[in-house]
Amino acid sequence: MAAVGDETWRDRGLHARVVNALGQEIVDGAWATGDILNLDKLSERFTVSRSVLREALRVLQSVGMVEPRQRVGTQVRPRESWDLLNPQIIQWRGQGDYFAQMREMLQLRLGIEPVAARLSARLMTPEQRSAVARAADVMVAADHDNDGRRFLEADVEFHTLILQGSGNAVMSHFANTVAALLRTREQEKRFTITDYTPASAHRHNDLAAAIVAGEEDAAYASAYATLDATLAEFVQESAGASSTAG
Repeated sequence: MAAVGDETWRDRGLHARVVNALGQEIVDGAWATGDILNLDKLSERFTVSRSVLREALRVLQSVGMVEPRQRVGTQVRPRESWDLLNPQIIQWRGQGDYFAQMREMLQLRLGIEPVAARLSARLMTPEQRSAVARAADVMVAADHDNDGRRFLEADVEFHTLILQGSGNAVMSHFANTVAALLRTREQEKRFTITDYTPASAHRHNDLAAAIVAGEEDAAYASAYATLDATLAEFVQESAGASSTAG
């Protein structure tokens, strides 16, 4: 029985390795839209059974990256078909499509998080408001201490609290997407603490203060200003990265 269990866990590890490798390659463009994933070649390449490989491809199919076609094989689908809000795809895009993804997601967040902040200012319990204020305080302190890891975790907690505190189930679910997006900063060749961070930390503090005070309009405006400033930061950094690469 132990041997069977060991085999199960080993297969799960192999399965995850194949999913991550193929998912990253598709995101990076190593596989073009319409390419056929040959199971025999992939099985040999990854040294896995066809059953492990098929399970990995089912995961990629579930997020819209590949599609099995009768008498053709498993085919790579265009980016328009991908579940771009899926945390796993966000992680893969963060490895190479970092600035483009940040720009796209920040534009989306501008339409969602200010509304969530307004709702949170109206609906949050005293305990939830205190938690938001604490997270903002930690961001300011982490910036002062140049502690990027602490800043990032507080940032994730801050936005998660606001989205979950909105009382809107869809916005609450979006918190997983935002958390995955924020954590792609760990993968990018940039520091979490930058010249932009002090102003960003204090904008988060202003937003927290508005939510704690129950000031709905101020919370909306502060959330929008926070995200808009971050979007401007990434647009500027993206331009700089492109000119350096050139």
